Amino acid sequence: MSADLNERAFDPPGEVPPPGGDAIREAASESVRAGVDIRARIHDVTLLALRSRRFDRHGMRDVVQAVTTGVALGAQDSRADLRKALAEAFRGMDEAITRSADASRVALRRLVVAGRDLSDNDVKLGLAQMKRLEEDFLNTAAHVAQTAGDKVRPELNNLLDAARRNGTDTGRVAASTLTELTHRFSIASLDVALAGLEAATEVGSRFAQLASGILSGVADALTEPRKDPPNRP
Repeated sequence: MSADLNERAFDPPGEVPPPGGDAIREAASESVRAGVDIRARIHDVTLLALRSRRFDRHGMRDVVQAVTTGVALGAQDSRADLRKALAEAFRGMDEAITRSADASRVALRRLVVAGRDLSDNDVKLGLAQMKRLEEDFLNTAAHVAQTAGDKVRPELNNLLDAARRNGTDTGRVAASTLTELTHRFSIASLDVALAGLEAATEVGSRFAQLASGILSGVADALTEPRKDPPNRP
């Protein structure tokens, strides 16, 4: 993705309003339509869009919907191999959401290490978000697939079916985080803590702040110019 696109469409939060769905869709569509470095470009579009949203399920689904819609539109018009283009785009999106899951994991660890027990809503809601992360990701993309063009819809549905069978990197990170914290507490207490919270649309303020800061640091690195390696004598 060009630095120009990064600067215009994905300025840091607090400086300008976050990019709307139209901007995200257009960036994703152009990334696929160009047919070059699709996975890396979609990864960057998705991660930068996630950085600009509130760190909760609603924000993640909003980004997935916009990016998937853009991917479908771009693939419809692209001359590149359709199946390969969609697969690369999906991998890029999965990798970006995995970064979000990593940020969640680090934030939850920090809350636990800081002494916040499992009864704290920041931890409970963070765990609930992690538990549903992969499902939210795939369900949102599947909803978009139903409205895609005839050329794209079957290929995108096949891709999502395979992801459900084989799992995603996002799901693996989320599952390992839940397993890790289950070992810190009794399984019963973890189940009780998550009961009734899986449909939560908001996360605890401390968890959201921590995770957003971690994800922003990762996303900001994408906009920094690469340094040339030092000349060797």
